[in-house]
Amino acid sequence: MTRFDVVVVGELNVDLIVRGDVVPRWGQAEQLLDDATLTLGSSAAIMASGCARLGLRTAFIGLVGADPFGALCTDHLVARGIDISGVAVAPGQRTGCTIVLHRDADRTMLTFPGAMAHFGTEHIAADAFTGVRHVHLASPFLQPALRPAIADVLARARAAGATTSLDPNWDPAESWDDVPDWLPHLDMFLPNDAEACAIARAHGAAVASLDDAIAWLAARVPLLAVKCGAVGAVARCGTRHLQCTPPAVVPVDAVGAGDSFDAGWLYGYLAGWPLERTLHAAVICGALSTRAAGGTAAQATRAELSTALVGTMA
Repeated sequence: MTRFDVVVVGELNVDLIVRGDVVPRWGQAEQLLDDATLTLGSSAAIMASGCARLGLRTAFIGLVGADPFGALCTDHLVARGIDISGVAVAPGQRTGCTIVLHRDADRTMLTFPGAMAHFGTEHIAADAFTGVRHVHLASPFLQPALRPAIADVLARARAAGATTSLDPNWDPAESWDDVPDWLPHLDMFLPNDAEACAIARAHGAAVASLDDAIAWLAARVPLLAVKCGAVGAVARCGTRHLQCTPPAVVPVDAVGAGDSFDAGWLYGYLAGWPLERTLHAAVICGALSTRAAGGTAAQATRAELSTALVGTMA
């Protein structure tokens, strides 16, 4: 019996998104900002939220501290209908927080890892992947306790009959050491363009353009989707190479857009859609998520996605 369409394994933290035409200056007592929003953060949680928003039966496995930030994370997941029986609470840890500072069209992110750094295989139940269609893992480089076991976790998921995906997000150390060990256990890999190029270069590929990075990765994973920000995305499956541009949206905040892309991608994949339609669904979900501050407030519903696909695929 299928329990869940998607089980997401990964980090849990809040995002404090602040906006203003300021450059932080040490020694100055106070600077004023234009706006501040406290909301659910983390690639894994935003992706899980997007899956549930599209109607997929979704569960989450992760670790939070016994604090208000942890409660904010779990409350949001529950409100989206996500099963959190796999989310452990660590009384001695604090939940992580990412400060996202927007200044004009640029942004910088500062992360306190908190409990996510202590999340490991001991927090993943032996039967966690039984009756699960797909297992998604995100942000391995922010989870040092889990990172050495990621290949084993992915292998466990496949042995239980699930397909697998991974969104690497950025490696703060810029080493990308373990990626080649993970790729053989993946059905699909979901980096952005900067990550794809950095990974290929770190492992000896001659990368003069994104196409070179795509070729290197596509030779190592069955299905590849590379997010390219405002210009859309690229998908590669064997010799098939597809590109897709996003629909016109007035963007408010691009935080989490790549994670909403991942949710749309999995929705199409699990529905058995052709590659082109799946890529369009992913790009639409990523674009629509930028309509409000934070990664989850404007995520696409199934009805919104269906309507957008009619116009896009006509």
